[in-house]
Amino acid sequence: MSIALPRRALLLLLALAGCARDPSADRQPLAPLRYDHLTPLRLNVATVDIEERFIPSRGDVSALAPTPPVTALRQMAKDRLQAMGNAGRAVFIIRRAALIQSGGFYDGALDAALEIYAPDGTRAGFAEARVARHHSGEGNTRETLYTMTRLMMDAMNVELEFQVRRSLRDWLLTPGVTSTPVESQELVPPE
Repeated sequence: MSIALPRRALLLLLALAGCARDPSADRQPLAPLRYDHLTPLRLNVATVDIEERFIPSRGDVSALAPTPPVTALRQMAKDRLQAMGNAGRAVFIIRRAALIQSGGFYDGALDAALEIYAPDGTRAGFAEARVARHHSGEGNTRETLYTMTRLMMDAMNVELEFQVRRSLRDWLLTPGVTSTPVESQELVPPE
């Protein structure tokens, strides 16, 4: 026994089947967040260290993101901060890297600092950068967290570079210049 469906009902069923969500769409690969295509910040220090000085907040869903914000900040520091000197050190401090979910809302915040220490260990300068984003609405959680992290990192790259160039300009080296001393030799006057 076959059941004959009116043409309209058949078209409606086909349309609904076309709207069915493909669960594999949640697992599509997303591009890794890298920053080596941006201008490096060449610092007149011997080393650059990265430290995480934050405690995840309640409701933090960063671990669900394809690239957690803390991982993106670490990658940015590795890709952009270059130690080009022969003394002193820089410390990139991650003070906050969060994606907080509350109901259908997401709040993201990044807070980082770059501290410069002279060869004798005294702090010689610092720069700070903070960014935040808010997202409301439904959608693919994985995609939403990825997009929020990417947008915050785009803003963080701009803000951190601005703050470093403003506050630490004496510690920045221009391209083609290194802090390695040039050997000199006394010239004898012509006879």
